[in-house]
Amino acid sequence: MTTQTLTRQWRLPGAIVAVILLLAAAFALHTHWNTFIQWCLATQITLHRYLVMYLLQLNNHQYAGGLWLLTGSFFYGVLHAVGPGHGKFIVTTYLTTNQESQTAARVIPFLGSLMQGVSAILFVFILAVGFNLSSGDLSESRWYVEKISAIMVGGFGIWLIFKAIKTLKPQKMNITAMRPLPHTHCDECSCGNHGVGINMSGDWKTRLGVILAIGARPCSGAIMILLFSNALGIVSWGIAAVMTMAFGTAMSIMGLSLAVRYARNRTADFFGQEGGSMPWLIPMLNIVGGLALILFAVVLFLTVVPVSPGGDYIAAGC
Repeated sequence: MTTQTLTRQWRLPGAIVAVILLLAAAFALHTHWNTFIQWCLATQITLHRYLVMYLLQLNNHQYAGGLWLLTGSFFYGVLHAVGPGHGKFIVTTYLTTNQESQTAARVIPFLGSLMQGVSAILFVFILAVGFNLSSGDLSESRWYVEKISAIMVGGFGIWLIFKAIKTLKPQKMNITAMRPLPHTHCDECSCGNHGVGINMSGDWKTRLGVILAIGARPCSGAIMILLFSNALGIVSWGIAAVMTMAFGTAMSIMGLSLAVRYARNRTADFFGQEGGSMPWLIPMLNIVGGLALILFAVVLFLTVVPVSPGGDYIAAGC
């Protein structure tokens, strides 16, 4: 009883300290944001040039460049995930406002990152190879794809809000599984329920929405590598580089998602179990997360890189 009382007494000071730390981190990020963005862009351009150099080595039958191409693509994907991006924001918002298993926290960002690579491959092969579009037309198509992906992010935010509002309304009780009262199983208990528990099936629609929202927008760097490799006639190496790049991105975002899940669970344990005396708290957090995604989608929609008549690869440093 004394321990529970002390825990309740420390909840409010702990919350105040956590809010202060978050505000300090947000202020520091805002202060150095422009410098951080410039560093990300400069590093991305430098890595692009190295990857293009390795493709040129492969074109000259210097096959050692293939190993360096895949290695560089993996680290490009890892560093690309460190910079600002919509995939990290979506995963962080979703895992902060929704309770997920450790497996789902790994699989969702992994599949979403791989889907980004697949989206880039489909984008290039359908538009550049299939329809034989020029560089300027590809840049315009990329502009439309990014606009559509921003709309999808906003639509996913609306879906989260709609789902949270439904949970606030009184609903009929649906019994999907039953289990006895908790007790210690043994060979003589004769309860007949060894290994039987509640079927906690996840919401596959929401998880699929997260994956699609992450993967709908192809990575610009991957598109550039595919276009250049296609021009050199070594498109298979371009595909291998893009999927290796997506794998590196997946590793970074998986680490972020596991950290977010751990922080969420520890916070829930500290402030009490979810849905106890405040059953409205979790739906309200989901609504806040949905509003954050909608706001982010608006910013993403309004800040899409303009169309480049000469091709996006010039701006990318290729």
